[in-house]
Amino acid sequence: MVLPCCVCIKTQEVGVVEDLGSFKRLLDPGLHLIPFPLSQVAGKLSLRIQQIDVVCETKTKDNVFVRVEVAVQYRVITESAYDAYYRLSDPRGQIQSYVFDVVRSTVPRMELDEAFASKRDIASATMEQLESVMKEYGYEILNTLVTDLSPDARVKASMNEINASKRLKEAASHKAEADKVQQVKAAEADAEARYLSGLGVARQRKAIVEGLQASISDFSGSVEGVTSKDVMDILVLTQYFDTLGAVGANNLILEHEPASVSMLQAQVNKTLAKNRNRGFLS
Repeated sequence: MVLPCCVCIKTQEVGVVEDLGSFKRLLDPGLHLIPFPLSQVAGKLSLRIQQIDVVCETKTKDNVFVRVEVAVQYRVITESAYDAYYRLSDPRGQIQSYVFDVVRSTVPRMELDEAFASKRDIASATMEQLESVMKEYGYEILNTLVTDLSPDARVKASMNEINASKRLKEAASHKAEADKVQQVKAAEADAEARYLSGLGVARQRKAIVEGLQASISDFSGSVEGVTSKDVMDILVLTQYFDTLGAVGANNLILEHEPASVSMLQAQVNKTLAKNRNRGFLS
């Protein structure tokens, strides 16, 4: 006895109807009546986008083993649902096999650094291979992504040590250059300070000489009967006592005799007379 049977197909799904084991037709989303038990829904296919994550281990051209993770996004082509249901029993296993084949034939031709920089090339090669094959079975490959490419942990540690050593070397070079500049600038500053100090001392001595000359001229003009020698003796004595006061401020003990002033005056007069004879003083 044949009875009508209600079948509901969800959105983004397609139903496969068989009559006594033979393919009859495809059911779109919605409510359908089929003659049961002659006809029945043998299966359903999802039209949603699906993703499979494939992890493949291989080695590079410089003999470094790497772990490559590839994400493949695919879906069933509505018009080719018959091929997707009847011609391929395990689409995920099929996709995984082709990913293994492409990755293990592409990465060994690259060195490790090149493999990191060529993730897009690996993904493109994988997609080209899958597109041409899976379309025959009713599947559309939407995208392939290389989500991770990681070498062995010991290789990672070695690469990090190499980069760290390189950075430390650059830092030491920059520090040495900075110390060099600092020392050069310090030497230049010290030389400039000494130069300015010398100018200050020279100007100070010049001012002292000019002041002494003015003092001698003013004193000789103001007091009658006083010669330039008398004024010079008084100034020398004054400077001598000023020097003793400055030295005494530093808590130093010096031997002092009254004859020291006369000896100092004699030395100054002798020096002035010698310079006058040589023509340095007029």
